[in-house]
Amino acid sequence: MPAKRNLDTCFILVVEDDDLVRLYAVEMLEDAGFAVVEARQADEAWFILHERSDIGAVFTDVDMPGTMCGVKLAERVSEAWPDIRLVLTSGRHRLADEEVPDHGLFVPKPYKASQVVEALEQAA
Repeated sequence: MPAKRNLDTCFILVVEDDDLVRLYAVEMLEDAGFAVVEARQADEAWFILHERSDIGAVFTDVDMPGTMCGVKLAERVSEAWPDIRLVLTSGRHRLADEEVPDHGLFVPKPYKASQVVEALEQAA
């Protein structure tokens, strides 16, 4: 497995269709010192990933509108960019970490900043 990207030198892509939740996640990660890019749904995130080479992690909701959910996005990211860290979240579903592609992690909603930061740092 390739080494994961260093989050100190990369951006975290936050993928969340709920505007308020996305705003909270972006602010929370920026307050923790991370650079952040945001997308409203997985299709937009997929486009961003193809346009940028500086994404080090994807923090995505599971349930979203569009052609793919967060799990499908994570599967596609792990195939195309195995060095990008993956953290999934949901308020409706509970996934075991083993269900997250590419040794990513799951953080249930509602989450605390410390939970998300720890998951991003530990995602292997």
